[in-house]
Amino acid sequence: MTHRILILGGTTEARQLAAKLAARGDLDLTLSMAGRTENPVAQPVPVRTGGFGGAQGLADWLAEHGTDLLIDATHPYAGRISANAAEAARISGVPILALRRPGWEQVDGDRWTLVEDGEQAVAALGETPRRVFLALGRQEVAAFETAPQHAYVIRSVDPIEPPLGVPDATYILARGPFAETDERALLEAQRIDVIVGKNSGGQATYGKIAAARQLGVEVILFRRPPLPEVLSAPSVSAMAEMVDHFVGPAEKRGV
Repeated sequence: MTHRILILGGTTEARQLAAKLAARGDLDLTLSMAGRTENPVAQPVPVRTGGFGGAQGLADWLAEHGTDLLIDATHPYAGRISANAAEAARISGVPILALRRPGWEQVDGDRWTLVEDGEQAVAALGETPRRVFLALGRQEVAAFETAPQHAYVIRSVDPIEPPLGVPDATYILARGPFAETDERALLEAQRIDVIVGKNSGGQATYGKIAAARQLGVEVILFRRPPLPEVLSAPSVSAMAEMVDHFVGPAEKRGV
């Protein structure tokens, strides 16, 4: 029996999980991408791009395609998608598992301020002009137009269109992972006073956090959104083991 699995992706872990599960050779896998990234990385399994139309739309898709298992491997800040996934699983009766990378923990030397959203981040920056490194996506940077006194260095995977309506903004297009030594060089070259980003977890973007600690740079982090309570795993290997438990280990070939 071939099990059909839908993976809700958009993260490095989703791509790694898809590759790991595809290597079994006994699963029918589809990786769903929201389609927000203009130049997505090539994926190891068939890809579906675009939304489903909310929880009911996803539930309908799961039923129509005879899906046996739904895996939520979206970004930790994709709270609405995760909520819709959990609700779709409830409606359709399809089991759901979630791949949730743990957030970063503050350690000695970190100068963190935690905020809920862009508006709070702007308030945390204060009135005095500062040099600000925004490690955020297109959807979050608009809030900083209300604080044009700061100089911004904005790094994103896709271009910020339209550009931020502030007099001093530098744009960097790049996709992680970012090494700590490179991040430190960037912070020093740009004379950054404060970083604004998300507590994404994982190693791919932790370099800026470690570099900030070494340089004494302040970090303003968006808190993670609340996520639905579903059975979850913290890593690709742990999730693969959960899938093994769900569908049974792949048959040993040539025995």
